[in-house]
Formats: sequence, C-alpha cells, structure tokens
Amino acid sequence: MVLNDTIIALATPSGAGAIAVIRVSGPDAISLVNSFFNSIKDGKELTEQKSHTIHLGHIVEDKRTIDQVLVSIFKGPNSYTGENIVEISCHGSTYIQQEIIQLFLRNGCRMAEAGEFTLRAFLNGKIDLSQAEAVADLIASDNAASHQVAMQQMRGGFSNEIKLLREELLNFASLIELELDFAEEDVEFADRTQFENLLNRIQTVLKRLIDSFAVGNVIKNGIPVAIVGAPNVGKSTLLNALLNEERAIVSDIAGTTRDTIEDELVIQGIGFRFIDTAGIRETEDVVESIGIKKTFEKIVQAQVVIYLFDASHYAENSKLITVEIEKIKNQFPQKPLIIIANKVDTTDASLIKSELHYEHLLLLSAKEKTGIDELKNTLLQFINTGQLRNNETIVTNGRHYDALLKALEEIEKVQLGLNDGLSGDLLAIDIRQALYYFGEITGEVTSDDLLGNIFANFCIGK
Repeated sequence: MVLNDTIIALATPSGAGAIAVIRVSGPDAISLVNSFFNSIKDGKELTEQKSHTIHLGHIVEDKRTIDQVLVSIFKGPNSYTGENIVEISCHGSTYIQQEIIQLFLRNGCRMAEAGEFTLRAFLNGKIDLSQAEAVADLIASDNAASHQVAMQQMRGGFSNEIKLLREELLNFASLIELELDFAEEDVEFADRTQFENLLNRIQTVLKRLIDSFAVGNVIKNGIPVAIVGAPNVGKSTLLNALLNEERAIVSDIAGTTRDTIEDELVIQGIGFRFIDTAGIRETEDVVESIGIKKTFEKIVQAQVVIYLFDASHYAENSKLITVEIEKIKNQFPQKPLIIIANKVDTTDASLIKSELHYEHLLLLSAKEKTGIDELKNTLLQFINTGQLRNNETIVTNGRHYDALLKALEEIEKVQLGLNDGLSGDLLAIDIRQALYYFGEITGEVTSDDLLGNIFANFCIGK
C-alpha cells in the first residue's frame, strides 16, 4: 500500500440521500480538487484559501457541470490525517457521487482502502493505535454506554494511562541498562525501593484495567439473554413485552416457536440481546426437536438465563418445574438465572411464594406487561456499571486485554526477580518484554500484519 499518494472515498453511507460527502486526502488533494472547481464568488482558487474554510461552487469537467457543491479545506498537518484534506459535500444522488469520484480517479486519485484515512492519521502521529481503534468503536456504538467508552478512549483516556506507565518503566529500565555498563564498578543507578513501588503501582493499574474488560466487553457487544421454559408458558409474549412490539409469533398452540428469535433492547445504556427459544419438552416432531436442541446451544452462548413457567399451572407441574430449574443451575452454575412465574394475573401466586425460595424469583404477567420494569432492574444488577459512572478507564478491546495480560505476567516476573535478587541484565529482559506489550497497545510497537488486521475492519471512507 502506497501511503504518500492522494486517495478518495465516499465518507457518507452509500446510496441516495439528501447530501453525500466525498473525502480526498493526500499531498495533491487541494490542487486536484481546484482543477475541477469553479467558485461561484470571484473565481477564487482553492490553493490560495486558508485552512478550515468552506467554499461554494461547481464541480466541472470540460464545461460540463456535474453538481453544485460545498468544498471544505483542511491543510496538513492540522487535519484528521495530518495531510491536506478536501471534503466535497454534493447532492446525494448515487449518479452524482460516482461521477465526482470517477472524475478524480481518472485524474490522479486512488480509491482509498478500508480505514486508510484513519491509518494515515495514525502513521502521521495524529492519534495512537488505541485511539484509532476507538474510532471504529465509536462508529459501531449503538447505545449510550458504548458511545461513552469509545469517546473516552478516542480522547486518549486509556492510551494516556498506558503511556504514563510505559514512560516510568522505561526510565527505570534505562537506569538498569546503564548499570550494566558499569558492572565491574558495582554501582546502582536505579533505586530498588522506588522500583518496587513502581512495580506495585503498575500491577494495581494493570489488574484494574484487566478486570474492567468484563464490563467493557458487555458494553461493547451487549449481553445475550436466553429465555427458556416449557412450551406455551409465554416466552414469546415476554419477548414482545420487553421489546414493546410484536416481534415473536404468539399463539395458544404449544411448539409455535420452532427456532430461536433474537432482538436487542437497550436498558439504561446497556445492550441486552434477548433470545426467545423453542419450548423444552419431549417431542417426536423433527423440526421442533431441532429447535429444542438449539435452545440448549443458546443457553451455552448466553450470559444470563431466564427460566419461565406458567404460574396458573404451577400446582400440577411443580415437581417438573423444580427439576428443570435445578437442571439448568447444575449444568450452568456460573450463569445468572432469573426464574419468572408468568401469567400471575390469572391465578393466586401464594403457593409459588411459599414453595420457591430462589434468589432471583419474579412474578409477572407478560400479557398485561406487569413486572417488566422489575425484570429490567434485575438484569441491570448483573452489570457493574460503577466504573462507567466514575469515568474510570474501561477496556473493551480484546487485543488490548490480551496485551495487558501479557504485560502483567512480565511485570510479575520482574517483581519476582527483584525479590530474589536477580542481576540487572536478567531483570532488563523481562522489563523490555513488558515495555513491548505496552507499546503494542498504543502502536509504538507494530507490524504490517497487525495494522492490516485492525484497519481491515474499518469502513471505507474513514
């Protein structure tokens, strides 16, 4: 990939719309656009205009006017990519979009690859690698929590914390390396007590960041919640009540749901992905049995399980209900289990209250939508959003999580070596390895394969 040429791409979603924005970046961006731009006012030259200005005119090729446009100029290095950038705001016709893009492709531009604008921003020192990845997370954010975390990381909250730790560790590493040059004179440049205090502080920060990934992963990807139970207990009705729409088919015929149905609901900024499963029962129906098999597969994938039973038939089915609850608890002991007695509007629930003493037992009516808010509050109890409210750094990226684990392992080796009185040259090996993993996060240590994997997930035009 050539990274010093001029690239072009559609920055807004493809398809027709009110307007479209076409982005051009590279050393010749302004002069190229200027060649085909006729200003409405005073015939101004774009190459002579100040940075961060907007100009009204026409894109013209051989006296053929393609469109009236607004052209925004951003001169490097004070631009997103650190290069000259021009953004052309044209009318949103797909024909107009393609005519303008093809015009510049014929005259010196190259079509940008996925994430290439942000890649250039990284390579030109405008952002570090973790901030670049936060750009993709921000674009993909679909709830308040994921948006907040992505914004914090894009502003450098996470990378600044890592850079500070890396800088302090690097200073001590330099002193220890210096001692090696004076090994025959038996001198110490690095204060071992201060070094031990630094290692303790780094371990504390790394453990906090690593622990935050459990919350961060939930915020970024949402929480899969499996709704399970016997046929016709109201699983689909509950899903519809949660989503406040008729998403799943509801009928009095047992086994109506033959496959899993999924949809997402945002509760106080956290995404929950609800999975309505086929009813669990003995059946000779081949299609229904496949659906029941999928139900157990979805329980494996879920982070939270909701077991639903019909309160109006509890008396005759109490033993079976207890057996099924215990089966789920024993088979999936680490998964939070919410037990719901549904259809309480049609019966007296006193027997249920007296016999079932599970921690998360709720009484509700999915049909009448009573108890739904209590269910939502119970779901939120499983998510520790304290860090989010306190604006602490939260790790959401699996690559960062892996690098933090490896960095912590190396720091613990250094700590152990320090306690055992290892020589400076052996300590230096583990310190350098910890520095390597810190650098992987922020991009001070990279490879072409790593960058290719990261930026391949971006959309073209960003």
